Amino acid sequence: MKQTPFTEKHIALGAKMAEFAGYNMPISYEGLVIEHNNVRNNVGVFDVSHMGEFRAKGPKAHDFVQYCTSNNIDSLFDGKILYTVLPNGKGGIVDDMLVYRVSDTEYFMVPNAANIEKDWNWMSKFATEMGLELGKDFTNESDSYAQLAVQGPNALKVMQKLTSTPVEDMEYYTFKYLTLAGVENVLLSTTGYTGAGGCEIYFSPKDATKIWDAVFEAGKEFGIMPAGLGCRDTLRLEMGFCLYGHEIDDTTSSIEAGLNWLTKFEEGNNFIDREYLEAQKANGVSKKLVGFEMIDRGIPRQGYEICDAEGNVIGKVCSGTQSPSLGIAIGTAHVQTAFSKKDSEIYIKVREKLLKAKVVRMPFYKAQ
Repeated sequence: MKQTPFTEKHIALGAKMAEFAGYNMPISYEGLVIEHNNVRNNVGVFDVSHMGEFRAKGPKAHDFVQYCTSNNIDSLFDGKILYTVLPNGKGGIVDDMLVYRVSDTEYFMVPNAANIEKDWNWMSKFATEMGLELGKDFTNESDSYAQLAVQGPNALKVMQKLTSTPVEDMEYYTFKYLTLAGVENVLLSTTGYTGAGGCEIYFSPKDATKIWDAVFEAGKEFGIMPAGLGCRDTLRLEMGFCLYGHEIDDTTSSIEAGLNWLTKFEEGNNFIDREYLEAQKANGVSKKLVGFEMIDRGIPRQGYEICDAEGNVIGKVCSGTQSPSLGIAIGTAHVQTAFSKKDSEIYIKVREKLLKAKVVRMPFYKAQ
């Protein structure tokens, strides 16, 4: 099992550890609900050093990234980020990722930890076909970065104490290179996976201990706490954010997953699967991603069958949990399109019992 530069910190803090994407990762420290609420209302820190980092640069970088991804990178400017997916050429998704525009000839990308090798192999095929040199024009820099997600409404106040560069008023999905806690060339991006505000910071693994200690010292007055992957999942689910292998996968398209907004059919944006996805948008799809709330008592889990009132299977659960913020059980599901309208009654099959739920609009959690 791989370690991150913070593994010893997690163990020293008494974290419950488990394997995730090949890494020994903290699931929780003081408890999922405590950590969840602290991020939602205050500030928490996630070790996300297991995430991947790719870079494309040179005169062919723009066309390469544009072709591989469904969103339109022409909407980017230097210092701006977008969320996108990699269509797989068969109507599904290789992965979702963030794309950072460093310049018009340089793009920094962040794929999911579990898909680093898969994404690299997929994108490298097209990089080579388009004349980019692997290891020079298209590089896998995943081992060169440690990463922390500092999330919550007080996150940027903590960061501002560690840098002279203004960060508190940064727009959502933008980034800067700056000096943080005396460490030069740290990439700070106002992104995250919690919907609670904050940032993600990228830096050399050799500076990991220095930055960790500085962040927690600066955050003391705000009640900063470490947060594990357990509450990262409940936080993202409350916001209706997709998780690869749950809401999106190799058999689900961006249209079926409700990601029409990142599937851009503008003139000149000729990406993988464009014609297929354009036809899906025009003709409709047989399944759709929906959010639902439980009416009957029970916790929905990934893979549970979803039925109609007569017990006919109409879909399956993608993700489910008891929402710490809302105090109710919530979930996402792929269901037949006829059952995707708001307030549709659906039934989750739990141990051969059909438990009633209703389709709701996402996000489940709406900030006050």
